[in-house]
Amino acid sequence: MTIMRFSSVMKITGVNPYIHVSAARATALKPGWKKPMPVLVRINGEPKEAWHINMMPMGNGSFYLYLHGDVRKASATKVGDRAKVELRFDETYQNGPRHQMPEWFSIPLSKNPKATRTWNALPPSRQKEILRYFAGLKSETARTRNLEKALRVLRGERARFMARDWQDGK
Repeated sequence: MTIMRFSSVMKITGVNPYIHVSAARATALKPGWKKPMPVLVRINGEPKEAWHINMMPMGNGSFYLYLHGDVRKASATKVGDRAKVELRFDETYQNGPRHQMPEWFSIPLSKNPKATRTWNALPPSRQKEILRYFAGLKSETARTRNLEKALRVLRGERARFMARDWQDGK
C-alpha cells in the first residue's frame, strides 16, 4: 500500500480546518476516484494509529482533507501551520453507516413523516456523517439541542446544522 508524504499549510473554510490535496496527489492515491475518498492520515507523525478520514472532492479533481480536532490536537497543529502529511488510501473502508441510529433520534424522526422522507432521501454519506456526529454527543443537553436542529432541517426549515446552511432538507 502506497504511503504519500508531503508538506502543506493547514487552511480553513468556514469553520473547517483542512489540507488541500491536489488532483495529481489524489490520482496517485486512487486513480479516477470522484466521490469522498477514504484515507488513513497522520499529521506530523501523529496519531500513532492512522486516523480514518474521508477526503471530500472539490469538483476539480482535488480534495479537501478536513482535519478533526483530535488529529490536530495529537499533532499539535493549528490553522496556518505547515504540517507533514502522511496519506494512504483506506483499502479496509466499508460503505454505509458505522454508527447505529440512536433511539433518542429514531423515535422522534419516525413520528415525523416529512422528516423521515427527507432523511431517507439524504445520500448515505450525509446520513453517516450525522450518525457519527450524534455518536459523539455526550450530554443530554447536546442531544436535545441537536435533535431539535436535525428535525427542523429535515422538515425543510431553513437553519444551520453541522456547519451547513440547510434549506428544503438539503
